[in-house]
Amino acid sequence: MDLATVEKIAKLARIRFKDDEKQSLVKELGGIMQWIEQLSQVNTDGVEPLASVVDTSLPLRKDVVNDGENPEPVLANAPAKEHNCFAVPKVIE
Repeated sequence: MDLATVEKIAKLARIRFKDDEKQSLVKELGGIMQWIEQLSQVNTDGVEPLASVVDTSLPLRKDVVNDGENPEPVLANAPAKEHNCFAVPKVIE
């Protein structure tokens, strides 16, 4: 991990760091990358993929149409709306 990579990541994430923070991140992210490389050397043949260490299922709601047919009350307090939908500012250029 080098300073240029940290600056590129910060730019893509739109995060500003002070110069001393960038140097700290170079060390920290470098350590994380070494740890990932170390993990990639672990033999995981025969090990089933795991999404959670807790054996639970996610609660699912029924797929039922609701206030979508009456958008006026739903959109009454929306900061911006367009075509009976919430208008969201563009975040990706």
